[in-house]
Amino acid sequence: MASQSTELLHLYRRLLRSCATYPSKNRWGIYEAIREEFRDNRAMNPDDPKTQKQIQVAYKGLGQLRMYDTVQLVSTDRSKGNPESPNWEVTLEQNPMPKP
Repeated sequence: MASQSTELLHLYRRLLRSCATYPSKNRWGIYEAIREEFRDNRAMNPDDPKTQKQIQVAYKGLGQLRMYDTVQLVSTDRSKGNPESPNWEVTLEQNPMPKP
């Protein structure tokens, strides 16, 4: 239980850090939504299938936020990942956050 709660805390922190660099006018709204969602669900049982599904969605969201992280863009392949190059691209998954 302790290792899973530690893992969730790390997920929470990574989400907030990635959100802080997300290039959007609504970045702080997203930041607050992440905080509120974790706060509302802090008493949930981590072994519950519903909770596991929410954790999977959070990891998907983290992956999408990190696609825009400039540190990762610069450290990837220079031709595709350089934010100063006019030819870089980001591919998003269709319907990444399904409705419950």
